Amino acid sequence: MSIFERYLTVWVGLCIVAGIALGHVMPGVFQAVGAVEIAKVNLPVAVLIWLMVIPMLLKIDFAALGQVGRHWRGIGITLLINWAIKPFSMAALGWLFVGWLFRPYLPADQIDSYIAGLIILAAAPCTAMVFVWSNLTKGEPHFTLSQVALNDTIMVVAFAPIIGLLLGLSAITVPWGTLVLSVVLYIVIPVIIAQLVRRSLLASGGQAALDRLLGVLGLVSLIALLTTLVLLFGFQGEQILAQPAVIALLAVPILIQVYLNSGLAYLLNRLAGEEHCVAGPSALIGASNFFELAVAAAISLFGFHSGAALATVVGVLVEVPVMLSVVWIVNRSKGWYEGGAVRPEAMPRISKERGG
Repeated sequence: MSIFERYLTVWVGLCIVAGIALGHVMPGVFQAVGAVEIAKVNLPVAVLIWLMVIPMLLKIDFAALGQVGRHWRGIGITLLINWAIKPFSMAALGWLFVGWLFRPYLPADQIDSYIAGLIILAAAPCTAMVFVWSNLTKGEPHFTLSQVALNDTIMVVAFAPIIGLLLGLSAITVPWGTLVLSVVLYIVIPVIIAQLVRRSLLASGGQAALDRLLGVLGLVSLIALLTTLVLLFGFQGEQILAQPAVIALLAVPILIQVYLNSGLAYLLNRLAGEEHCVAGPSALIGASNFFELAVAAAISLFGFHSGAALATVVGVLVEVPVMLSVVWIVNRSKGWYEGGAVRPEAMPRISKERGG
C-alpha cells in the first residue's frame, strides 16, 4: 500500500477535524457549495466522486469475466455474501443498534437516515482496495480480478433495487428518480469512461501506459476523497460537536457486519473445499464496501446534512484498520484452514481409503 492508503484512517481523522473547524469558521462557503446542484445532484461533489471512482474502475478488466468458472465455489460463496446476505444483515444490525439499542443516544430526527446510510454502505461490494487486501493475503489474483469484474457488472443492475427494497422496509420514502440517476452517474457512466480509457491506453502504450496513469490518478482519487470528507464534516460539524459519540455508535454495526460476513465467507469456503488463496480474498471482498459510491449515493439521496451521509463516512473511517485486522486473521489462520479443508473432488478417494 502507498503511504496514503496505509494511513487512510489518519487522513480521515484529520479531515474530520478540518471539516468541523472550517464549517464553523466559514459556514457561508459550505452553504454556497451545497447549493450548487442540478436535479438534486451536487455538482462539486459529482466531480469529486468521478475523480474517486473512475481511477478505481480503470483497474478492472471485464475480460476477466471469462475466468469466473475457474474457482466457481469461491465465486458462488462471495456472490452469496455480497448480494444475498450483507445488505440484509446490515439492515438488521442497523435496526437493532441504531433503531433500538442506541436510539436514546442519537438525534431522534436522524435515526432513519443513519439506518439508510448503513444500508447504502453495505449494498455495494468494494472495487479497488480489495486488490490491496488480496495481495496482502497472497490471494489468487485471477480469482480476485474476475470476482470484482463480476460484482461490478451485477452492481449496475442490482444496486438500486436492493437499496430501494431495504429502504422501503425501513419505512423510508425512496426517491427513485434520484436513486436511478445516482446509479447512472456514479456507476454506469464511470464504468463506460474507465473502460474506454483503459482500452485506448492498452492499445497505444500497453500496460506500462496504464500503470503510469494509475500512479497519477491514485493520488488524485485519494485527494478527491479527502476533499469530499472535509465538505461532509463541514456540514455535519454542529451535530457531531453536540453529540460526539455518534461516530462511535455508528461504527458498532459496521464493525460487526465486517467480521460477521468475512468470517462466514471464510468458513463457507473451507467447508466447500476451496483453496486458502481463494478463501482469503473471498472473505475480504465479502466484507468490504465500495465506500466512494456509498458516499455519493447518500449525498445524492439525502443531502450533505443527512445522517445517511455521515454513516457512510464512518465506513470510510474504519475501513483500513478493520480490513487489515481481517487480513491478519486470514494469514494467521492459514494452518487451521488448510488442516481441515477438503476439496470435493478428493472425497471419493478419501472414502475408499477409509473402506467406505
